[in-house]
Amino acid sequence: MPAFPAAAREALADTQLRRNLAHATGTIRAKRAAVVGEVAEWEELRLAGAAIKDNTLRRLDEHLLTLEAALQARGVTVHWARDAKEACDVVAGIARGHGVDEVVKVKSMATQEIGLNEALAEHGVTAWETDLAELIVQLGDDLPSHILVPAIHRNRAEIREIFRREMAGAGRPAPEGLTDDPAELAGAARLHLREKFLRAKMAVSGANFAVAESGTLVVVESEGNGRMCLTLPEVLVSVVGIEKVVPTWRDLDVFLQLLPRSSTGERMNPYTSTWSGVTPGDGPQEMHVVLLDNGRTRALADEVGRQALRCIRCSACLNVCPVYERTGGHAYGSVYPGPIGAILNPLLKGVGVDEQTDSLPYASSLCGACFEACPVRIDIPEVLVHLRSRVVDAHRGGTPKPEAVAMKTASWVLSDARRLGLAERGLGVANRALTRFGRRVLPGGRRALSRLPWPGSLWTNARDLPAPPPESFRTWWRKR
Repeated sequence: MPAFPAAAREALADTQLRRNLAHATGTIRAKRAAVVGEVAEWEELRLAGAAIKDNTLRRLDEHLLTLEAALQARGVTVHWARDAKEACDVVAGIARGHGVDEVVKVKSMATQEIGLNEALAEHGVTAWETDLAELIVQLGDDLPSHILVPAIHRNRAEIREIFRREMAGAGRPAPEGLTDDPAELAGAARLHLREKFLRAKMAVSGANFAVAESGTLVVVESEGNGRMCLTLPEVLVSVVGIEKVVPTWRDLDVFLQLLPRSSTGERMNPYTSTWSGVTPGDGPQEMHVVLLDNGRTRALADEVGRQALRCIRCSACLNVCPVYERTGGHAYGSVYPGPIGAILNPLLKGVGVDEQTDSLPYASSLCGACFEACPVRIDIPEVLVHLRSRVVDAHRGGTPKPEAVAMKTASWVLSDARRLGLAERGLGVANRALTRFGRRVLPGGRRALSRLPWPGSLWTNARDLPAPPPESFRTWWRKR
């Protein structure tokens, strides 16, 4: 993927994409605002959620060991994975050990993060997404663009064409005469997936939460596909980020109030599934849990950035972000798009590794809407500014960039009164020369320089640069 500015520029040129995003995010925002407004103690719930997450992260090692012991006591095999490769190898090994060539999947950000579908394909195992939006993305050979609604960038007509064109090659074909009516599209997906649910011997899931005291994994969803995956197959493998643990059921209560209102704009989820181990004759008879690190301990070590690990993947920050609404999720180059992706990706991967990741902390206007919407009070603007400083530090040394030269020059000029005076006099001359071209009027009658044919054009293409005044304050003061 290219760096965010290049990817965003391409996305901005897609008017259909922008219409789809504006309609979808606007609808979700309105639904969320309505149900959140019903809860008088909403801010107290946010504070409680943040406190539970912070306290858990401070003793994460203890809670993870408690979770492991509780799971093992209930017949679950627990695996620890330091990175994506180890996690994928574990799941692929289980699939090969049971001789399966296909698995059904519950919607899971963690498995997308590690590229599990692609890794399984290398071992001859096909992973079928069963969430409706994920199915659309998979059949369309596309990439998800939203945490909650991965196909948010598609409209109904596009989805119908994907189903008519691709379903037959993946299983049961789309019904004849399929229209773009949402009920018909959902019905076509239901028929297509039902045979996969009934045939699959193995399922893969993630988890929204993991309750340490009882060894219980929790998935909340809206379609029932998760319930099918968690109950019908003989083998169930759950890939769980280590930050998903909560100590007790009492703690879980807070998040089951915060998550549905913040994500789908519902008072509660239609399906909340919990499972704690193997029960003879009921449900999967073999269960595995893969506890995934993959950069989370790196994020935990960052005193400012670790608050990103509070994230409960509700996507509320995406739906209020003016940048995301105009560019969509693909521009972020990750399964974690939007404001949370702009901080989570650099924290998990590290800065100074590649240009695309280093560009993400700058993919924000710092308006603060994401913090106000976040149900666990992640101060995303604070972390963005923090990560920008780390990106700059990671690139110190070697040939200085133009921005660094400009800042050094400004520091040298501003640190001495005589040099500052000379610069002010020079600005008067520059005003007459520079504003002869590239000048425009801002609201309030102020003037600014725009698209100048000089190095500053890289700055003024995206920002207002006030035109230098014809007379400095010092000159004006001396005259009077």
